[in-house]
Amino acid sequence: MHPYFNHIMLAYIGFIPFLLCVALTLMVGSSAAAIDTFSYYSLGVLAFLAGSLWRPGEQSQQQAVIAILVIVPFPLLALVSQVALLSYLAVSYWIILLFERIAPKWQETHQDYKKMRFTLTSVVFVSHLFMIAQALELST
Repeated sequence: MHPYFNHIMLAYIGFIPFLLCVALTLMVGSSAAAIDTFSYYSLGVLAFLAGSLWRPGEQSQQQAVIAILVIVPFPLLALVSQVALLSYLAVSYWIILLFERIAPKWQETHQDYKKMRFTLTSVVFVSHLFMIAQALELST
């Protein structure tokens, strides 16, 4: 078992709330409460991912600042529509993955972890697209 096993397992478990929100909208239809729950959980996960990029002593100050750029606008996101919020979040997951991939430690990272990050980022992105469609349905 490699040292990233727990990270990988917890990451997949962390996807369950996303999946539950998507499943709820599939079972009962579009719901503002489900979309809001999904969005708030996504904000928390994104903030966690951005924070995990901070590696004291392993990165320059510029890289540390770049790691949190996606969470700087969080307070302003309360003022935008659900569609805009979900779109911002969907794109931000790819930005965080990009920042992680350009970090020097990425080359030393286990292949299974790299695969998990790409897979989960892809699935989270698609789930955001689904919730955007649900938000658009509610707004019409």
